[in-house]
Amino acid sequence: MEVALNDFLSIPAVNAGLYLALARLGFRRQFAYLQAALWGLVTNLFFGLLRISILLALFDGRPQVAGLTGGDAVTYVALTQTFIASFSLFGWSEFMRTIHRGEVATDLLRPLDLLASWAAQDAGRAAGQFVLRGLPMLVLFALLWGARMPALPPETLLSVVPAWACGFAYRFLVNCAAFWSPDAVGIGRFAWVLLGLGCGFLMPLRLFPDWLRAALAWTPFPSMLNTTVELWLGLKTGAAAWGALGVQMGWTVALLGLCAWVLRRGLGRLEVAGG
Repeated sequence: MEVALNDFLSIPAVNAGLYLALARLGFRRQFAYLQAALWGLVTNLFFGLLRISILLALFDGRPQVAGLTGGDAVTYVALTQTFIASFSLFGWSEFMRTIHRGEVATDLLRPLDLLASWAAQDAGRAAGQFVLRGLPMLVLFALLWGARMPALPPETLLSVVPAWACGFAYRFLVNCAAFWSPDAVGIGRFAWVLLGLGCGFLMPLRLFPDWLRAALAWTPFPSMLNTTVELWLGLKTGAAAWGALGVQMGWTVALLGLCAWVLRRGLGRLEVAGG
């Protein structure tokens, strides 16, 4: 695992410009369909209103539930709706399709590390989606329903990058199932449900039973969204906040190393056009 991670981290500096170009391409591609982005924003706002209504009904006049206030619940919905597209919380199967179609063989001919090139493209895509849908969503939730700005801006901002990176590594691992299974899409459907539950998108993790929260704490899922949300809400402060950031970084490094190892194994058995 350590060797695989070192391979990923030792990308030649001369290729840095190529990865930046891929990131820019991924960013610009999101602006090709502005009307789709607009309707996506409208859809997210509609479902955000429904989720706010459901969560606030849980309070039933109580000032707090599991340490969350009504304002926290509104801001939680705003954040989770904001990051749906940027973090691909409903799934991502682009790499899977290149494997099934054999297009990955062409990718291997390019003078780029395969994992790093996909990470660069996804980083650009995530940034583009945040600009197009994320920022307007935050502003609208703040104006319409009083969503709050981050309680810990520096720590929250720092947590967004490993949250995306950790989520990308998980999605890439799921896509690598296509090397071994012709039904990787089915595996993906299960994996995306698991992601939505474990990262705190479907429901705040603080509302889960203690035993389930304790179990999830041993997984990378909370690092993919929940940590950012709790830092934004100020539910983790001081040493706890920096500890949470450390956990995020640890899971990111571990998952990227696992990605590099699994990718190497998958490419070792890849057959394109029978050879």
